[in-house]
Amino acid sequence: MRNEFAEKSTGVQSIDYSGSDVLEIMAEAIKYNAFLTHEVLSHAPKSGHVLDFGAGIGTFSAPVAKLGLQVTCVEYDDGQRSKIKELHGLASVKRIEDVADASVDYVFTLNVLEHIEDDVKALKQLYRVLKPGGRLYVFVPAFQLLYSEFDRRIGHYRRYHKAGLVQAVAKADFQDIEARYYDSLGFAAALAYKLVSKQDGKVSPSTVGIYDRYVFPVSRLLDIAAKPFIGKNVGLTARKPL
Repeated sequence: MRNEFAEKSTGVQSIDYSGSDVLEIMAEAIKYNAFLTHEVLSHAPKSGHVLDFGAGIGTFSAPVAKLGLQVTCVEYDDGQRSKIKELHGLASVKRIEDVADASVDYVFTLNVLEHIEDDVKALKQLYRVLKPGGRLYVFVPAFQLLYSEFDRRIGHYRRYHKAGLVQAVAKADFQDIEARYYDSLGFAAALAYKLVSKQDGKVSPSTVGIYDRYVFPVSRLLDIAAKPFIGKNVGLTARKPL
């Protein structure tokens, strides 16, 4: 699951949603997935132990492992965790509590925190497992204004303003926090979806594919100027102090 955490994992309310349909839709987003892979790899250490919190089927863990890094996936959904082993041969655990204190050099979590009611509690768990000086990368949906039936259907508690995400991460005692927005055109597209959709929370894979091929590359260029102000997503880096 990249889209579900349950009570046993982080002390939050269980979400009756596995995320499988979203994984199928996002398989069409080839450029978007390549962008996220680049983001994950750009913050990864040259060696050490990496944790993917909410790993889904290991889409973003596998490229990290190919760098020769030790990778552990945290994935609550049994079916998706079995896929991690089947497709990539990577180690996985069901709960973040199963990861030892100060055992990880780098944690990344992509489109997961918005599914967790107590996100600060989850961030404190990520802080716990990181070694002193370890790095965190977070990527989440941005702007509550864009919250739609799609968000509700897949179990989003919230979308994040940049300042709100920074505040949550700071409450977990992280330092050297930096955040920025991504996908400026995606903001307009998400707002249009909210205003004109049938409010059934469904997204067409073909629509995602068209946006990914033709709009997302232009959006990434516009992000050069727009990243301090607006975007469909917000990304953040932080460190656990030495």
